Amino acid sequence: MEVAVIKSGGKQYLVFPGQKIQIEKIEKEGKIVFDQVLLLVKNEKIKIGKPLVEGARVTGKILGEKKGEKIVILKHRPRSSYRVKKGHRQTYTEVEILEIEG
Repeated sequence: MEVAVIKSGGKQYLVFPGQKIQIEKIEKEGKIVFDQVLLLVKNEKIKIGKPLVEGARVTGKILGEKKGEKIVILKHRPRSSYRVKKGHRQTYTEVEILEIEG
């Protein structure tokens, strides 16, 4: 069993080989290597980084970009006829984890 915790875009993700994850948008194509590995579990051996595990890396394949669900923002001030409605859709990059080394 191989499991790792990686850091990307200021967020942490628990990953294992074959898993598809959505990370913050990055401008890259093909393969990606995550060097910031915080925790590594391989063959029942646990390595905890202080703050990173040395020599560990996770490789993945970029599948494409997607947009998340729409978030609606409403602003309203009572008794002043002030109403603003805005929407936002965050863009994500979908990555398939290929292998965990370390």
